[in-house]
Amino acid sequence: MATFFEHFTPKEVAKISGLGRRVHLPEGWSPIWKDTPADKAYIILDGTVSVRVDGTEIAQLGAGDIVGEAAIMGHSLRTATIVALTPLDTIHLTDETLIQLDKEMPSFHAALLEVAQSRVNN
Repeated sequence: MATFFEHFTPKEVAKISGLGRRVHLPEGWSPIWKDTPADKAYIILDGTVSVRVDGTEIAQLGAGDIVGEAAIMGHSLRTATIVALTPLDTIHLTDETLIQLDKEMPSFHAALLEVAQSRVNN
């Protein structure tokens, strides 16, 4: 399965990166908690996270993957907690930025849909 970032041209990656903010997170950090408002998403540039529901790991995601987008796009509370298994290098996207990219870039919208479908089918 392709990572989220593999869907884009270098120019599109530059646009996404330019609208986001580069953030480094330490191992053990939880940037997203279950049952909290959807106000941010992260594209992982380097590192690995654990996706957990009620303390049970349901997936691991790494470089090129996006986390936190589903609750923003679905206008819902978070359904999982994300825990950094390694130090992370990420692009932090606010909810407004994610929605802006979804509207302005057809490729971004298509990539979000593909990620959502792949996660539902797993």
